[in-house]
Amino acid sequence: MFEVVLNGLVLGGMYGLIALGLNLQYGIARMLNLSYGEFFTAGAFASFFAITLYHLNPLLGLLVSVPVSFAANWLIYRFLLLPLIRRAPNQDALDGDVVLCTFGLLFVFQGFEQVYWGGNVRGYYFLSFPVHFFGASLPANRLLAFAAAMALGGALILVMRKTRFGTALRAIAIDPIAAGLSGVNVLNLSALAFALGGAMVAISGALVSTFIASSASSGIVYTLKALIVIIVGGPGRMAGAIAAGLLLGVAEQVGGYLVDPGLTLAINYSILILVLLVKPTGLFARG
Repeated sequence: MFEVVLNGLVLGGMYGLIALGLNLQYGIARMLNLSYGEFFTAGAFASFFAITLYHLNPLLGLLVSVPVSFAANWLIYRFLLLPLIRRAPNQDALDGDVVLCTFGLLFVFQGFEQVYWGGNVRGYYFLSFPVHFFGASLPANRLLAFAAAMALGGALILVMRKTRFGTALRAIAIDPIAAGLSGVNVLNLSALAFALGGAMVAISGALVSTFIASSASSGIVYTLKALIVIIVGGPGRMAGAIAAGLLLGVAEQVGGYLVDPGLTLAINYSILILVLLVKPTGLFARG
């Protein structure tokens, strides 16, 4: 059971890592970007080609995927989402427009990925040796992803709580109108948060690709997983995203061990439904 829980924590760290970027986009910038997972796939493929075509360390693919994802997401916000913001009569109308727009964008990106990368599942071996401690063993690549999730999550929490930039982002997440009246440049900071979210998911794609193969159609799976983590943890709550990811990972592994591995998705969605019924603001949100 100890090894099962340990595997659940490592899996949950991966979930938290994937959700951090969407938490910036949805929790801070208030944009539910359904094309989010396509940048995860782009990060994964950049690392795949780094090791298979150029025989480089796959993490060097981050030197390409991170700035490209940052720039692409900034452009999406500025030239695709900003016109929707300016014309929307209220937040409800804006939410619907953003969902429809990014849902279409998902298929645009997916089409380009299938043309240039094909529809095959692509994976590679990197840091796949086991690490043993306390009688359990875990692959080094999964431990790397877990360590990165904790480091990035901790860095974001510190930025959000200890800097003026983070304070401004938290103000936007709580009430963008009041933040604007207080002198915060809401549109510019929201665009920056949206772009940072794109860079974060490219990082998670590169790290997760070291132990999970991806295809051009994998992105939507990670978007949905990230959305579950955010809803359970609370939108805009970076610590909540990490905690919710760990909770879901442990519940998934323990449930699969005690009942049936085929129930992992059912367990995650059951937790999501329960949270929506009991505390729709998220388990780790204040109030």
